[in-house]
Amino acid sequence: MTFPCPRLVIAALRGGGGKTTIALSLLTAWRRQGRSLVPFKKGPDYIDTAWLALAAGTPCYNLDTFMVPQDLVRASFIFRAGPPAQGALIEGNRGLYDGADEAGAHSTAELAKLLGAPVVLVLDTTKVTRTLAAVVLGCRSFDPEVSLAGVILNQVATARQEALVRATIERHAGLPVLGAVPRSAENHLPERHLGLTPTHEHATAIDFLSRLEETARTHLDLDRLWALAERASDLPTGLSPWPAGPAAGAGRVRLGVIRDSAFQFYYPENLELLERLGAHLFAFSALTDEKLPEVDGLYLGGGFPETHAEALARNEGLRRGLARAAADGLPVYAECGGLMYLGRELILKDRRYPMSGVFPVAFALEARPRGHGYTVLQAAEDSPFYAAGQELVGHEFHYSYPVDYDPEAVRLVMRVLRGHGFERGRDGLVSGNVFGTYTHLHALGSSRWAESLVGLAGAYRVRAGAGGEESAG
Repeated sequence: MTFPCPRLVIAALRGGGGKTTIALSLLTAWRRQGRSLVPFKKGPDYIDTAWLALAAGTPCYNLDTFMVPQDLVRASFIFRAGPPAQGALIEGNRGLYDGADEAGAHSTAELAKLLGAPVVLVLDTTKVTRTLAAVVLGCRSFDPEVSLAGVILNQVATARQEALVRATIERHAGLPVLGAVPRSAENHLPERHLGLTPTHEHATAIDFLSRLEETARTHLDLDRLWALAERASDLPTGLSPWPAGPAAGAGRVRLGVIRDSAFQFYYPENLELLERLGAHLFAFSALTDEKLPEVDGLYLGGGFPETHAEALARNEGLRRGLARAAADGLPVYAECGGLMYLGRELILKDRRYPMSGVFPVAFALEARPRGHGYTVLQAAEDSPFYAAGQELVGHEFHYSYPVDYDPEAVRLVMRVLRGHGFERGRDGLVSGNVFGTYTHLHALGSSRWAESLVGLAGAYRVRAGAGGEESAG
């Protein structure tokens, strides 16, 4: 059995070429037309996905063939894009053919081929006209297996420039121009060191999306773009990225998840896996909740503790409660920003902000990234979360680094085979049942962390005397 799945990949020639703005414009406009689309983002990303989810009104999922095997990437796409959704929009990353090696492995182009999706190329027309036709012709002939179906012009300066670029591309490259977006400061997404400003820190996010919807209706050929999406072949039904059989059952353990503007980086699949393994997830804030809720374990994702350092430090009740619970054996799994919160303090310029103190390490930030890209870790020894020899594939992006700590007082259980990690080729801080790392993992590529966290939480629940199948509260 198959089902129709209109879909498009929005690609560009480079990072910062306008993919996200165009993808958001299309999602908001098609949503206003009554189309229910599932958004996807190629590669590891949290901030773009939040914007895409806000525009579509539904969660955005990541597709990454480095962290996740290709068959599971395709199965995940089919599983999410099937009915009742009416289609999918996939935003690429970097340039269309940019990959991990000379062959372009893990590129947007390779993902488009894997998904059988037509590609629309966004072109930044700043200070260029006819040369773009040669660029498009090169992209079209570089890999004939990529279904390059059309282009959208971005940052257009004048009507004369648009007419010239449009005519030369359609004549010499043989591809339709499906829209031309004028240069406008109002259509520029705000950025900072990790990329786009997160949605909940953009005070006018909804108004911004409304402006993009107007841009799409005025400057993009929505009907022709949808017709291109409908040209994609039908997809098979019944595929799922999860193992066959029912989930383990929800609610047997209660896991806390800190979700607020300081800690926001969670893949939807990671939270779904925890629930499938039997966890009831309880979200709370490190900024406003003054005490640690009654939980059997804690999942602490990445985010921006550095932009909320004062508020985090001021919430002494939660910081001290977390430290006491960790010392008592509470299982905690923390990634990147979450690792920083587990440190002794956060140093920003000439100020020191106390954190939870679970690990005897201070963290500082510098102007350039310490770690940026895919990572491969290997467990050098057994720990509560990983057995010796186990390998993990993930990614890191951090400006922070450890300072003011005694290496003899810190247990680092992971070797860094690729990436930067914590320091000196190691990562994975362990203290009791607490594990902290700079590496972000995706549930479909690595599930052991979730299995260990739920298992440890169950043991902690029994030891604490909670007992029973239903979670407390």
